[in-house]
Amino acid sequence: MEYERSIQEFTLSYQRHPDDPDSINHLLNAVLFHELYRIGALSAGEYANDSFINAPHEPADPRTCEQIKSLVQKALASENRRLEANSKDVGALYARGVTKAEFATYTALIEHAWFSALRNAVSARHDHEKVLELNPNNVDAKLIVGAHNYVVGNLPWAVKTASSAVGLGGNKEKGLDYLHEAAAANGETSVDAKIVLVVFLRRERRYDESLQILRTLEPQYPHNVLFAMEEGNLLSTKGQGGEAAAVYRRVWQEGRNGRYAGLHYEIAATALGDLLRRQKNYSAAAAAYEQVGEIQKPDLQIAQRAALGAGEMYDLLQKRDLALKKYEAVVEVDAHSPQAEIARKRMKEPYKGS
Repeated sequence: MEYERSIQEFTLSYQRHPDDPDSINHLLNAVLFHELYRIGALSAGEYANDSFINAPHEPADPRTCEQIKSLVQKALASENRRLEANSKDVGALYARGVTKAEFATYTALIEHAWFSALRNAVSARHDHEKVLELNPNNVDAKLIVGAHNYVVGNLPWAVKTASSAVGLGGNKEKGLDYLHEAAAANGETSVDAKIVLVVFLRRERRYDESLQILRTLEPQYPHNVLFAMEEGNLLSTKGQGGEAAAVYRRVWQEGRNGRYAGLHYEIAATALGDLLRRQKNYSAAAAAYEQVGEIQKPDLQIAQRAALGAGEMYDLLQKRDLALKKYEAVVEVDAHSPQAEIARKRMKEPYKGS
């Protein structure tokens, strides 16, 4: 998650090797995921079900979107030139599959162009299946093939049948097996495969397996706040509220101590507030939400969520004056957001719980 540094280093590599699709793809990946993090689209909880389809995020930066599309075009041009010269160029096929998979991620999560994303994802899978035909030992290619197998295998029966009719079969267990192989191989896609497994196993409610993989990643990436938060989220989902609260408090304190410099560790305070709220400990939940105000420059969406949550807790605690101040703070941050709309309703009528 050291996005700025990685972008700088990959930019230098790209400048030295402007026609190398791998060099372009590395820069593309860094720019894309930096933007996904900035807009708030990297919460694993959204992908534990289908809520990511309608999840509200910050708007993407138009200049970054143009940069992403430009890098995709440059990578595809380089890859296609090599494949026109040699259709069995495994390196070019692998690189093209990566480019298309990155573009599928972009079109899905930033543009919400689902059919375009599907076309690119299918094409990426075909490229990497071809890689595996030509070189069965290329375990890195099993990341995309495995992920796509899982997704298609997870579709409703009627959709899955239609997909099979056009040659797009899928099998959840085969997909998970491929991902486990990629994760164990310690290749370029090993860490990516582990992250995908954490998300997919959570969808399958195989929480202990998901936690086991996640806990191998946390020591490798001690400054990655998303890994640290996901441990708390998984424990909370498992029903281990006390352990989850301890994780959130640890993330908050380590963030205050500088471990997650430049990252929005204040999400730990809102997660703790949400957890305490579900436990009906409204006073402690309000205190947790209030912690976000201690951050000098919190993420605006997180700040709004925290202020709205604190306001609702104060209403339940019969502290209407404090609640109104919090609702006003929500509107002050961004008067046009969905949270502001809710806050205006709360100003007219106190929150009574739901």
